[in-house]
Amino acid sequence: MTPLKRIHAIVHGQVQGVFFRDYTRRHARHLGLGGWVRNLPDGTVETVFEGEADKVEAMLAWLHEGSPHSRVSAVDAVEEEPIGEDEGFFVLY
Repeated sequence: MTPLKRIHAIVHGQVQGVFFRDYTRRHARHLGLGGWVRNLPDGTVETVFEGEADKVEAMLAWLHEGSPHSRVSAVDAVEEEPIGEDEGFFVLY
């Protein structure tokens, strides 16, 4: 069995109003990851995703690129203990 990994990340830059959350949801679901994404009041986007370690790493790499119309300036990411969050990936409002 592949080890699980969980990342909690804050994405900085022009990441709100550019479909960033939707692209994040689509990409995470494509990779088979569980978790969520939401906008924060300070203009950043917060996301947590969990799954197979290699797929989590792929998602983290994607966050640095972002959606087609976003401009990511930084990603603050912290590894957390996996909690078995695999019931899909959702946008929180």
